[in-house]
Amino acid sequence: MGYEMNLAAKTEKEVLELQKEVILGKNQCKSPTVDSLKPKNPSPASANSPSRSKKKKKNRRRKMANPVMAETAAEVLPVRRLFNTCKEVFADCGPGIVPSEEKIQRLRAILDDMKPEDVGLTPRMPYFRVTSERGRQSPSITYLHLYDCDMFSIGIFCLPPSGVIPLHNHPQMTVFSKLLFGTMHIKSYDWVADAPMEDPVTRLAKVKVDSTFTAPCNTSILYPADGGNMHCFTAETPCAVLDVLGPPYSDPEGRHCTYFLDFPYSNFSVDGVIIPEEEREGYAWLRERDDNPEDLNVVGALYRGPKVDE
Repeated sequence: MGYEMNLAAKTEKEVLELQKEVILGKNQCKSPTVDSLKPKNPSPASANSPSRSKKKKKNRRRKMANPVMAETAAEVLPVRRLFNTCKEVFADCGPGIVPSEEKIQRLRAILDDMKPEDVGLTPRMPYFRVTSERGRQSPSITYLHLYDCDMFSIGIFCLPPSGVIPLHNHPQMTVFSKLLFGTMHIKSYDWVADAPMEDPVTRLAKVKVDSTFTAPCNTSILYPADGGNMHCFTAETPCAVLDVLGPPYSDPEGRHCTYFLDFPYSNFSVDGVIIPEEEREGYAWLRERDDNPEDLNVVGALYRGPKVDE
């Protein structure tokens, strides 16, 4: 989805300064630590036993076979594998540079296998509940920031039912979005190349996707110039979307997140733009918004799932 824009920086500040006690409560999603899984200290008698060495070996074998520890290791593995793959895929990329097809498919395969439990999420968490907020047309959306660097970022958007991320773009980016759970409607557009503009902020775009998706489903990918670079997400049920952006939004480098309003093709008549009547539903005019949507409320919370990097 890629909506992070300046949100990554803004969210981190909010998270670090204002959201120490997040919606989930302390340690709800933390994995058990190794210390908490260790057996209690042996009694002095057992410590002095002549078979202490043999017992230690048996204990080590028991630990290796411990299903709780095996489960913990398996839980950490997917998100670490995602992080390591992102480092390799985006190592030689940059603004407007798309990774090779082989690398894209490698990262897509990792994301296709990701499950909610891999990042410590379930639909029953408070992130996904609708709360009444005076004056707001849509419920708050929670952003969990996992990682970011100059080359890529990883984050999760948690949308309650009817949550909307408005139509926005991803300049010079390759974006991977994985719906972890829920049912979501996605509408996306690509610019019509070389089409005359209605005005300096209104351009013709062609619909790329206008469908409803239910998890589990394949990872969607958009590119700098195609694949649905402008898109809007509407949650029909509680939804979690895992996003990977390469590179991330950056105001200093000119990669701003721009929001759009979309208008039917028939709303404007522009010289040099003629679309057959039977195809017009597949096109729209996108007009840049001069401010952020008033009803959009994205709040930051601490990510408490398995560690991304160490």
